[in-house]
Amino acid sequence: MGRRIFIGLAALAAAGVGIAAWLLSPQPGPGRDLALTPDAEHGQYLLRLGGCVACHTDTQNNGAFLAGGAPIESPFGTFFAPNITPHPQAGIGAWTLEEFSRALSDGVGRQGEHLYPAFPYDFYTRMSDQDIVDLYAGLMAVPAVQSSNPPHRLGFPFSVRLGVAAWKTMFFEPVRFAPDTTRSDLWNRGAYIVTGPAHCGACHTPRNAIGATDGAPLSGGIAPAITAEALEELGYDRAWLEDVLTGGVTPEFDIPGKEMAEVISEGTMHWTAEDITAVAAYLLDED
Repeated sequence: MGRRIFIGLAALAAAGVGIAAWLLSPQPGPGRDLALTPDAEHGQYLLRLGGCVACHTDTQNNGAFLAGGAPIESPFGTFFAPNITPHPQAGIGAWTLEEFSRALSDGVGRQGEHLYPAFPYDFYTRMSDQDIVDLYAGLMAVPAVQSSNPPHRLGFPFSVRLGVAAWKTMFFEPVRFAPDTTRSDLWNRGAYIVTGPAHCGACHTPRNAIGATDGAPLSGGIAPAITAEALEELGYDRAWLEDVLTGGVTPEFDIPGKEMAEVISEGTMHWTAEDITAVAAYLLDED
């Protein structure tokens, strides 16, 4: 009897170790071709398309461009966006393209640490290989700033990074954007921007108790729903949505709120007209 109990406990322990090993070993996504010719000018456009400026520049305190420091409040504590200028110590100047790609594609930092999903790699992972290469080149071309940021202010257990590994195994799927061949090039461009670099779902999709997107995409989270149905109910057509994204007022003749106002002023107002139209077409589900 004692031997059977021992064997049973050993089996349970082995199963527990196996489950723990699985949880703490999230798998990387598909390999990338990083030998592509970089376009730094396009990379600097991607800084606006990907929302990098709005998050990594502390505009409220006149912070230097992309030097970090801006607080990101969450139910788990306060995150501080890092310095992503090419300063070799304070920023990412010592990062290789491969390390940069791994951060955006797999949510893994330079030292192999799992990055908190406050950094929206669950959307950036969909970016194309060319855009990753270009974005890196664009960042390496901005002025380096020697500015350190405060550490994240997180309570236990969220302060334990090892838990992020389990979060990634359960909720993070490192995939690349795949166009829908039944839709137009315009619609697919909008889909790529919204679900990839612009990471609209990070704010406009519901999240569960531990911060993973959980619900219909763009159906409302910390920011309102922006599905086609929701936008049409608010009075948006494509022209009006394009106008709002370039600094106009809403159909109720209101000004978008603080967070969205910053997304517009530091991001969408700098997009090309073609990308604005593509996003509007995708959000309103029009080809």
